[in-house]
Amino acid sequence: MPTVREATFDLFRKLGMTTIFGNPGSTELPMLADYPSDFKYVLGLQEAAVVGMADGHAQVTGKPTLVNLHTAPGLGNAVGALFNAQANHSPVVVTVGQQVRAQVTMQANLTNRDAIRVPDPFVKYSYEPARAEDVPLALAHAIHLASLPPMGPVVVSIPMDDWDVEMDATEAQNVIERTVFGRAGADPDAVADLATRLKEAKNPLLVAGPDIDAAGAWDEAIALAEDQNLPVWASPATGGGRLGFPESHPNWRGVLPPGIAAIGETTKEHDLILVVGSSVFPYYPYMPGAFLGESSKLVQITSDPDEASRAPMGEAIVADVKLTLAALNAELDGTDRPEIEPWPAPTRLEETDPLSGSVVMNILGDVLPEDAVIVLEAPTSTMALRNQLRISKPNSYFFGAGGGLGFGLSSAVGIGYAEDRPVICVLGEGSVQYAVTAFWTAAAYDIPVTFLILRNEEYGILKWFAEVEQVTGAPGLDLPALETAKIAEGYGIESRTAANAGEVEAALKEAIADPKPRLVEVPVQPGMAVF
Repeated sequence: MPTVREATFDLFRKLGMTTIFGNPGSTELPMLADYPSDFKYVLGLQEAAVVGMADGHAQVTGKPTLVNLHTAPGLGNAVGALFNAQANHSPVVVTVGQQVRAQVTMQANLTNRDAIRVPDPFVKYSYEPARAEDVPLALAHAIHLASLPPMGPVVVSIPMDDWDVEMDATEAQNVIERTVFGRAGADPDAVADLATRLKEAKNPLLVAGPDIDAAGAWDEAIALAEDQNLPVWASPATGGGRLGFPESHPNWRGVLPPGIAAIGETTKEHDLILVVGSSVFPYYPYMPGAFLGESSKLVQITSDPDEASRAPMGEAIVADVKLTLAALNAELDGTDRPEIEPWPAPTRLEETDPLSGSVVMNILGDVLPEDAVIVLEAPTSTMALRNQLRISKPNSYFFGAGGGLGFGLSSAVGIGYAEDRPVICVLGEGSVQYAVTAFWTAAAYDIPVTFLILRNEEYGILKWFAEVEQVTGAPGLDLPALETAKIAEGYGIESRTAANAGEVEAALKEAIADPKPRLVEVPVQPGMAVF
């Protein structure tokens, strides 16, 4: 009869989950005993960074990714990253160690007393099996649920003495051989009605959200925009972890502002607003006002029932984004509405001293390889990056939709581990500190990520929020003498500081071409960089 460990690793093998990101402790060692030679273990030095790596890996591959964490303290460290993974709809599958069963009730040291409750608000499924023999089934349940729409993280707590328990071979095989598929099309009547409303609309608008990218629906979104001559806005950057439309396309119009009043004002002239693959909307900060114009109607297409049900206005179709767009396109055949005027392309910006974030993004756009992946966590330069780079390939932009810092650096390492494409991670020096140990993993595994650090010596985004929220005199918003390049060198990352346009261009070209991780730090002006 197979042991629980043997059955579990056979399950992982069957599902193609042979890479584990982890930071093991004593309660996890029994799981890792006699570690199979066909599995890879990617070590991270802190649990939140480990989950961030798996988050990026899961998003870019589109497949569930395993994480191995220490019991209660390790899971506690990882909760913030699980919050981000939930917002990103990432199928991250977390195994957490637990005390031996004989000592759980007495709460011996390292007992995870509330193993299910601790991560519960941030995951789709949190479970600790009642019997050792149930571990493979619980993990299968977790993996399938993580992979079904809306995808998201899951956690299974496993007592450390479960792994060597023998289980029934037939039961184990039943668990291993099961498959679960979960793409569901929309009601044909709902699609037909939406097609009719699009045909009759005088000035419709498309809002492209991150789930278009996750669903592999770029071609369908482009076809819809071109067939119906739709102007296309991206969902607000505050909650848009991925891009749903090529931003060099003539129909693209920019990124929606994040506030209620601002979105209402931006879209008020449009009689039909079609929101695809996004919540309605990821509002922040609070800017009260009219949700829509007086004559505007909104229809949302989302695979997430929660996104549909919590929207404050409009109608929703809950179904797979790609299948629904394909069905909608089949109902349409052109339009008499005039073609969209092309959106102006970015132009070369004049150099400043010190450089602005916009100028640095302009330079990055000039040297960026066509197949590059951008990972972003530089809050004061987010809009500058979007406006200057105009990213136009699917699966090529990742941003922490949850808003918790630490995603950028760690997820870039996970993406770089999975992808044979150039990965450029754009960070503020403050953001780096939330996952700084991921530098070690990048260096240890020779993961060729280029880290571009914009050093403004402040939490610039918080100073902007202070203005919006009319807060004065808040402490803790400055970061003088934070030497990120020296920190990275200590972890084994070759680093360079570039102070002018020529140095930045040369340093980026050199770093991107290097098969090892490199860091380029650029001192930039304080304040928001937008254009």
